[in-house]
Amino acid sequence: MAIAENDKSLSGCLWKAVPYNERQAEVIAQRWNLPFVVASILSARDVLPEDVTNFLEPKLQTLMPNPSVMKDVDKASSKIADIIEQGKKVGIIGDYDVDGATSSSVLRLFLESVGITPEVHIPDRDEGYGPSKQAFDNFKKQGIDFVITTDCGTTAFEPFEYAAEQGFTVIVLDHHEAEVKLPKVFALVNPKRLDDDNDYPYLKYMSAVGVVFMTIVAVNRELRSRGFYKTHAEPQLLQWLDLVALGTICDVVPLKGLNRAFVRQGLKIMAQRQNIGLKALIDKAGVNEAPSAYHLGYVLGPRINAGGRVGDSSYGNKLLCCHNSQEAEQLAAKLDEFNAQRKDIENYVLQEAIETLDKEISDYPIAFIAGHNWHQGVIGIVAGKLKERYNLPSFVMSIEEDEVKGSARSIPQVDLGALVIAAKEKGIITKGGGHTMAAGYSLNEDKIEEFRRFVGEYVKERLGDEAIVPVLEYDGVLDLLGATPELAEKLEMLEPFGAGNAEPKFVIKNVCFKKTGIVGSGHIRSFLSSKNGGSIKAMAFRAADNEIGQAMLNNHGEIFDVLGTLRRDTWLGRNDVQFIIDDVKRVTQ
Repeated sequence: MAIAENDKSLSGCLWKAVPYNERQAEVIAQRWNLPFVVASILSARDVLPEDVTNFLEPKLQTLMPNPSVMKDVDKASSKIADIIEQGKKVGIIGDYDVDGATSSSVLRLFLESVGITPEVHIPDRDEGYGPSKQAFDNFKKQGIDFVITTDCGTTAFEPFEYAAEQGFTVIVLDHHEAEVKLPKVFALVNPKRLDDDNDYPYLKYMSAVGVVFMTIVAVNRELRSRGFYKTHAEPQLLQWLDLVALGTICDVVPLKGLNRAFVRQGLKIMAQRQNIGLKALIDKAGVNEAPSAYHLGYVLGPRINAGGRVGDSSYGNKLLCCHNSQEAEQLAAKLDEFNAQRKDIENYVLQEAIETLDKEISDYPIAFIAGHNWHQGVIGIVAGKLKERYNLPSFVMSIEEDEVKGSARSIPQVDLGALVIAAKEKGIITKGGGHTMAAGYSLNEDKIEEFRRFVGEYVKERLGDEAIVPVLEYDGVLDLLGATPELAEKLEMLEPFGAGNAEPKFVIKNVCFKKTGIVGSGHIRSFLSSKNGGSIKAMAFRAADNEIGQAMLNNHGEIFDVLGTLRRDTWLGRNDVQFIIDDVKRVTQ
């Protein structure tokens, strides 16, 4: 059953049902004894009947292929095994985000387990993303001439030419988009290489930490075949799946195929609290239950990211590789402090941007804003929040002494990657790159107005005169009596939730709000009830000052449809459900 989709909700959105194959859903429901609504969600997410088992019960032994299927894995693993046997010095170059921290940490922990203590270089934002001459110069001073890059390097042509001139041997372990031309390195392992034509398309979804894990599996196999473990203890590679899960979730890669197995198994490892650094961070963040994908993405990840945004970019790697509990607690406390600073800085920049944008009358359907010395570590987050607020492509820039650095977030109709490439080709920006929905760029201050006109015309051409109306998708329609603990428990079979497998959204029709009130920092708590019977708890977060919250607080028996997520409520041993409200629509009587 669908609902009317041409009426806007209180938040100004249109609601749209996610399409699915009804016949396919019936087969899935019958074969696996699932509620039809769960089967329809699987169908909508392109899970074929023969793939249901791997989706619901993802296992490494069935989903992870022989690492050798990826280009250069065997070449890389053989060389790394040589270095390990020879006891040579190793340098690692990572990135300052969570995927960079976890991928460099997994590699470092593996090397340490086989007797190598690598030097890790995590660039700060001033140095810039990826390999640099500075990094190689530092390694040279330490007598290191073998370097492995993680989560970076696929398009680092100039730094690697410099490294070759200095006599370095370089291996790249990465997952970013590749060009036809590849840099001159010893080996480049990246499932997105254009010449990588293996039979496992889901490998292209991997984060960098996934690529690193598959590579160390190959290295471990190579060492075993050489008899290395006759005289050395063989490491248990599965112990590092907690870091693989963390990087996979935080890099927002699709949770399909192997990625689901990484996260499902990694969460089990994380619950065992074996990693001293993660244990300290979990405790500092106040997580008092088994970590879920939510905790990784919204609690732990932002704290690790904060080091690279406003603090010391090396802290994430140091924490995740820490072997001392006291040091781990100190690092976790510092990252927690950085995260609090990041929030304050972000709120300051966001408020300034909103106040300016709300006063301006724009000729173009964009949110375009620049400020002097706005912190570069938060402009991407601010761009994302402006995009959500205005439902427009958003461009946020910090005007520095030497150049302007910007970040952008988009809506589905506008490809930012293509926009940035076009601006670069016209000489409007000095450098830039990105994907469909997110991009980063740099330009000279005297080009800001020209860039604004270019962006405005580019977006206007693609949107035309059509009004941009945000759309909320839902996976099914429920009667209040059908919102049961049993259904909520079945929905948990679809976890882990994340990119490519969002937590299911439902519409519950014809309800009224009872016992409504404000709790916490502007959250609205209520009970949903209907004439057909039934009553469940509901919560609308941060809604007290918007139309949704006001409608809930001030209703006098009005009837509404609500859109949101159904979750189990097990607090204090309960077996109940609660509904997390995203949006509300008045029902016309």
